[in-house]
Amino acid sequence: MYKFRILHPNAMTRLRLQPVMHGMIGILFLFNVIGVYKMPNPNWFIAALFVVMGVASLLFPFMLRRVRKIAETNTVLRMLQAFTMLSGCLFFLSHMQPIIGFTLLLAGLGVAYIGYAEYRILQPSYVTADNTAITLPTIFGSRRHGWNEMKNVILRNDLLTLDFKNNKLLQLEVLDEFGPVEAAEMNAFFQSRINA
Repeated sequence: MYKFRILHPNAMTRLRLQPVMHGMIGILFLFNVIGVYKMPNPNWFIAALFVVMGVASLLFPFMLRRVRKIAETNTVLRMLQAFTMLSGCLFFLSHMQPIIGFTLLLAGLGVAYIGYAEYRILQPSYVTADNTAITLPTIFGSRRHGWNEMKNVILRNDLLTLDFKNNKLLQLEVLDEFGPVEAAEMNAFFQSRINA
């Protein structure tokens, strides 16, 4: 059995989308300030909370380069964003604004899901290859693919290439270092399991 660490298949896409998502959430918070401000008796605490969270969400992608623990910082900010949206939902529902309230409820649940997915993606991910199948990480767990589903599996130049029989091709970046002898041994194991 072989087990090695990889970069999660969805990590690069998520990392590229992070600044956009934080920016959109920041703009949503700033639009909510307008909704609070236009009420007959505005709640300045909620307005200030929306302004602070909006500015923090807009500035976070620019400050991300200076942060050492990116995954933890991103998770904390996503939790704060979800909490603020759900609090805003309760505020607008209590002030008879059901459309804004339910929109914030859906947005808060969406941000909570995105935060959880990003947290899982930024955790260490492992591929396991045993005699029966190869196991790949997913957002909510892992998926086993039997060797009978594979046309070819090869490890070369820190890339694990999985060629499925249904013409699906998946390349995963391997984070563990393997010497030429170890890589040849693993490739021989993969071929023996595919040909069995």
